[in-house]
Amino acid sequence: MRHFAEMFRRLDRTTKTNDKVAALADYFTTVESDQDKLWTIALLSHRRPKRTVNSKLLRAWAADYAGIDTWILEESYHVVGDLAETIALVLPPPDSLSDRPLTDWIEIVQSLAKYDEEGKREAVTDAWRVLDYTERYLFNKLITGNFRVGVSQKLMTRALSKATGIEETNLAHRLMGNWTPNDTTYDDLINSESATDDISRPYPFYLAYQLEQEPADLGGPEEWQAEHKWDGIRGQVIVRDDELFVWSRGEELVTDKYPEYAPLAELLPNGTVIDGEILPYRDGKPLGFNVLQTRIGRKKVSKKLMESAPISLMAYDLLEIEGEDIRPRPMSERRELLEKLLAENDTQGIVHLSPVVEWSTWEELAAERETSREKHSEGIMLKRKNSPYRQGRKKGDWWKWKIDPLTIDAVMMYAQRGHGRRANLFTDFTFGVWDGEKLVPFTKAYSGLTDKEFNRITAWVRKNTIESFGPVRSVKVKHVFEIGFEGIRESSRHKSGVALRFPRMLRWREDKPVHEANTKADLLAMLEMYG
Repeated sequence: MRHFAEMFRRLDRTTKTNDKVAALADYFTTVESDQDKLWTIALLSHRRPKRTVNSKLLRAWAADYAGIDTWILEESYHVVGDLAETIALVLPPPDSLSDRPLTDWIEIVQSLAKYDEEGKREAVTDAWRVLDYTERYLFNKLITGNFRVGVSQKLMTRALSKATGIEETNLAHRLMGNWTPNDTTYDDLINSESATDDISRPYPFYLAYQLEQEPADLGGPEEWQAEHKWDGIRGQVIVRDDELFVWSRGEELVTDKYPEYAPLAELLPNGTVIDGEILPYRDGKPLGFNVLQTRIGRKKVSKKLMESAPISLMAYDLLEIEGEDIRPRPMSERRELLEKLLAENDTQGIVHLSPVVEWSTWEELAAERETSREKHSEGIMLKRKNSPYRQGRKKGDWWKWKIDPLTIDAVMMYAQRGHGRRANLFTDFTFGVWDGEKLVPFTKAYSGLTDKEFNRITAWVRKNTIESFGPVRSVKVKHVFEIGFEGIRESSRHKSGVALRFPRMLRWREDKPVHEANTKADLLAMLEMYG
């Protein structure tokens, strides 16, 4: 654990990419335990152990071990903003220090699941006795199943490439798939020449940046292919050895969640990998994301649900054909092969080819973009015709030109402290709209303001609190914010009757008095139009 904790300290001390890569590469080079390296790769690629102790028990055990009242720990937590860090701060110094490796501690965390409450308490407090502050913090994170470090999988892969000498693109592909440290070894995953032989293994997704410049600055229209940015779940459909595998962009194997795709194992030739959008689809056109949401998170898919929210795949790229990785080929060539594949293989309406927009000027494309919302699209995707299929988020060849968000002006009603580095600031807000003479809460938002604005609003909240409820404060009716969001749907769980998709603060409307904020009727009208 000591090497892992030191690596974490180095990562935590810097925001510079090169320094983070160096810290990780040094760790992978110096640590002798392959199993520790394997678990580190797993943790940094979101393969965390499951939660084995609930936070309520941890709070009680930590307060008792530290000899303090629970309310003191709770108040400390509200200030610190992170439970694992709060516990690490309040515990007394360790009795001694252990040199057990990271893998041992993860095995202890996993073994807690089979203990009764007293057994869990004993194992956790025994660990706290022999770990230093950083090690305790990391151990607590592992227990709660909430381990996160400010490092992307892309950075980790770059560091691993630096440490091993293996090309980054090869490593990125090897790290994809449905593996865990419990069913593979470091050597099999990283060094074995057969590391990519898993027939279910997807390719790393190529991700686009939001277009921030004028589209005309990209050059001539003849260099670009345009299609709609479909509003579903990004996925890869894989057919190999007469088996079907469906992966989401989040590296989740979702084959069983979409049984509509099952016939593709026989309808598509072996050695086929299609990149596309998992979409609800009926009568020749996509349905809204709200329909897809009824399928998300369902462990069992009933016949009734499949009828009310039928799923298709909107295909827009071909990554593998006849077992050959064709990602290095130009996009225009991959598109031709995709069209040929779908023309020669009847998928019985399960797979649809994403239509290419016909356009010759940027003005024509802008006009097409304005039709996006009625087509249940988020905007336009621009892809350079001669571009290969890269991995991760790269600038230059793929751009998403999204439509402007829906907006509504709302009044701040409640404020809550943030977490981590924002624990001393009020950053999470609840907003309301007018229903007659009263405000009805309808959404929360916590992003969109600058650090300077968060500091200003925090100072105002502290001076204008009406009531406190733990970390939450109700505030005077004073400030209006423009809230942006991507979609709206009916919801019986919210007092307002609606739920927003991706709400965020677009701007602080200091120019607008509260009585001019929008009303519940305005919100319901938007639901009628866009829901």
